[in-house]
Amino acid sequence: MEAPPGQERADQPPPQAPIGAPPGGRWGDRPGGRPEPWLAPLLRRLHWLAGVLVGPFILVAALSGAAYALAPSVEQVLYRDALTAPAEGEPLPLAEQVRIAQQAAGGASLSALRPAPEPGATTRVLFADEGLVDSESRAIFVDPVSGEVRGDMTVYGTSGSLPLRTAIDHFHRGLGLGEVGRLYSELAASWLGIVVLAGVGLWIGKWRTGRRRRDLVRPDRSATGVRRLHTWHASLGIWLALGALFLSATGITWSQLAGANVTELRAALGWSTPSVSTALEGDGGAGDEHSDHGAATAAADVDPARFDEVLAVARSENVNVGLVEIRPPADAQSAWVVQEIQRSFPTEVDSVAVDGATLAVVDRVDFADFGLIPKLARWGIDLHMGSMFGLPNQLVLAALALGIATMVALGMRMWWRRGPYGRPGAPPEAGALARAPWWGIAAVVAVGAAVGLLLPLVGWGLLGFVVIDGVLVAARTRTRV
Repeated sequence: MEAPPGQERADQPPPQAPIGAPPGGRWGDRPGGRPEPWLAPLLRRLHWLAGVLVGPFILVAALSGAAYALAPSVEQVLYRDALTAPAEGEPLPLAEQVRIAQQAAGGASLSALRPAPEPGATTRVLFADEGLVDSESRAIFVDPVSGEVRGDMTVYGTSGSLPLRTAIDHFHRGLGLGEVGRLYSELAASWLGIVVLAGVGLWIGKWRTGRRRRDLVRPDRSATGVRRLHTWHASLGIWLALGALFLSATGITWSQLAGANVTELRAALGWSTPSVSTALEGDGGAGDEHSDHGAATAAADVDPARFDEVLAVARSENVNVGLVEIRPPADAQSAWVVQEIQRSFPTEVDSVAVDGATLAVVDRVDFADFGLIPKLARWGIDLHMGSMFGLPNQLVLAALALGIATMVALGMRMWWRRGPYGRPGAPPEAGALARAPWWGIAAVVAVGAAVGLLLPLVGWGLLGFVVIDGVLVAARTRTRV
């Protein structure tokens, strides 16, 4: 005999929910057959899990980034003796300054010269020396008026980082572990954007449905416990979101795996940064705006007097600002290069190649002729490094980095204080993707695959996220069956 509708026979067990479904229902269904939401729980789960697993890397990157942002101002005080020239008067010819630096450097190979950009500053004569790594040079600091050697130290990249900033930079980019360590910064930069975008999606959902919207743009001081942590986390996060996404996007361009993908994509689309050709015969190639990390190349034996002559030609062509680098040719088939290296606004990176034998202009590249993407890349990197607007830029970067570090600390604190599933502050349950309709799953897979191709560490992380959730759902199912 069948039981009346709505009742079950005592000798028959109640129907079982599908494997992995929540207690008393089916994945994707609410009571009454309405679809159960899946996107918000998925974003919440992704935001929480990525924040817990990648948060420590982001925290280290943020704190070291804040230190790097303030380092240029600290260097001006710490290395004041080497950076300033107390003598007043007419500067010596560049040839004489080079000869003085060569005597101080011993047998080191001359690689570049940076004339004093203004009165009261020193000239930097750069050398390639044994024991230096890529992008490092030995710099002899010369008073351009008296010829006094004011300093002798290792500098790094086009930015001319001195030892303090170089040490912070190496730690920020790779924990001082070289190429292997760079995977940490790539992990932090790549996942920072994912975590922020997921958080913004959750914030928008709260804004649309919440009744206390003001608590989403400023912290609720009356809240207590985990809710107090959450209101600080959410309100601070929305104010920092745009800046955090900017740091993530620009940081990725320096990364090891994703950075190479970005470079290849730009080359394929014709968006590479143009560079001046140094070949006395043949065509030039495309450059890279990350010239701060290019290798220092030792030049062939050159006549120091050529520095004055080549600079005069460049001044008459397109190099017309004070901050300039002159690079002798590496061999007899190459031209001299004179390039502006002013990264503060307005950006001045014009360059010219000059034949050392005839003093004829071989090639020139003007920043005004750059395409939009190369210009945006140049400006983005300079903003990221704090050189675009000087001290105000550096202070904003430091505040942004410390804000991101605070966000991570608040998130980790919420995780530490979480209770069992279902209690306030608890981590969101796994299985949200299983509740999605087929088109939702297809969209998530497609987006994940596209992101993973460009950002490999994100791709592997997303795969791990799916595996972890699958294991948790399976374990929970076995417990309930």
